[in-house]
Amino acid sequence: MDTTFAPPHAPEPTAALAELSPEEAACLLAIARAGLAAAVNDVDDAPDLAQLPPRLREPGASFVTLTWHGRLHGCIGSVEPQLPLALDVLKNVAGAALRDPRFPPLASTEVPEVTIEVSVLSPLQALPYRDLADLIRQVRPGVDGVLVARDWQRGLLLPQVWEKLPDPRDFLDHVALKASASISIYDDPDTRVWVFQVHSYHEPRVGGGNGATPPAASGR
Repeated sequence: MDTTFAPPHAPEPTAALAELSPEEAACLLAIARAGLAAAVNDVDDAPDLAQLPPRLREPGASFVTLTWHGRLHGCIGSVEPQLPLALDVLKNVAGAALRDPRFPPLASTEVPEVTIEVSVLSPLQALPYRDLADLIRQVRPGVDGVLVARDWQRGLLLPQVWEKLPDPRDFLDHVALKASASISIYDDPDTRVWVFQVHSYHEPRVGGGNGATPPAASGR
C-alpha cells in the first residue's frame, strides 16, 4: 500500500484505540463513498460536521484503500490526527482516487465498481530496539503497522499487509523499501521506528451480495 504522510510528531498513546460503533462505521463509509464520487467529478461535497456523530468530529488519522474488483487501485492516508476524522477520510479518499502515483486517476464510470476500506489508526508508539533481530522479536504479526523514518526517508505498511507478508523480516524489509532503503536502514542509529494499530471498516466487495451486509470492523 502506498502512503502519503507528514513527519511524525504524535504523542505516545494513553489508551487503546476504541472501535467505532456500527452506526459510526456506516456513517464514515457513507462519507467516504460520497467523497469518492465528489472527488472524481470535481465537486465539493463536504459533510456538515455539526450533524455527524461526536466521534467522527474528533481528530483522527486514517488510511483509505480502494479496490477495483478485488485489485488495489489506490491507498493514501495520514499518521497524525490533524483533522476531524470525517474530514481526514474525505481528504484521503480523494487522494486514493486521484493522487496515488501507482495508478491512473479513477474515472467516474469506475466508481460503482470500487470497494472502499477505511482504516482508523491508533496513535504512533515509538519502538526502541537494539538491532534488527530485536526489532523482529518486538513487532507483532497481524497486529502492528510499522513506520520507519530516517532523515527525509519514510516508509509505512498497514497491519493488513501481514496477510501477504507474514514473515516479520520480510515485512520489515518491505517497510524499508517504501522508504527507498534496504533492510540495513534498521542498523542506522539515526533511524526511528514506530508501530500502530488499526480498526478497519469496509464495504461489501463489488459483486459480493445485495449490498445489505453491514460494514466489517476489525482491529488488524
